[in-house]
Amino acid sequence: VTHSIPACIGSMMINSKQLDKESPVSIFAVNKCYAAVQDGTFFDGSGFAALVREGYKVRSDVNIALEFRTTAMHGVLLGISSAKVDAIGLEIVNGKVLFHVNNGAGRITATYEPGVANSLCDGKWHKLQANTSKYRISLIIDGNLVQTDNPYIQSTSADTNNPIYVGGYPGDVKQNCLTSKTSFHGCLRNLVLTRGQQAELFDFSRAFDLRGVFPHSCPGAQQ
Repeated sequence: VTHSIPACIGSMMINSKQLDKESPVSIFAVNKCYAAVQDGTFFDGSGFAALVREGYKVRSDVNIALEFRTTAMHGVLLGISSAKVDAIGLEIVNGKVLFHVNNGAGRITATYEPGVANSLCDGKWHKLQANTSKYRISLIIDGNLVQTDNPYIQSTSADTNNPIYVGGYPGDVKQNCLTSKTSFHGCLRNLVLTRGQQAELFDFSRAFDLRGVFPHSCPGAQQ
């Protein structure tokens, strides 16, 4: 066994004596349990999750899928950025979802603006899919598609080999395709990145750096 259990434990007895959980001798990466929980990971708005320490190569074609739930109008969803200019980024800005891609020649953005203002920040789950290919980028929110053609036909690949930052990023890390520095406050689940035929579902509990993020426990009973 190499990982801690993603669960809640209560009313533990040892030798007929109940343990006092309120005053532990030491504690590490343990958060409170919620009376009503859903599948997902809670981001408290103060930090981020860092995945793939060795670096993720976006290249010319990648698809990002996730579900989010928030009441905040602003927040970083995901960023992968080289130290130069190549990068991709997903963020919520003024209740809209923005997907940015820079293949080295300039930033391209697809923007989804809901028909009803603030309806993406209603505390309910929303499905997001973002795709970048050689000639266009697209964004699908709850089944609604927006897309933007790539005007820089000579630049079709985002040459990254950098960690994936979810929900925010450290102050000393450059993100070329994010306009906001506001950390995400809410819940995320089912983050999958697909490149070619390879799809990878990411488990936030295996992140190499977690700050203000609580895997496998999303508070609230909203659907």
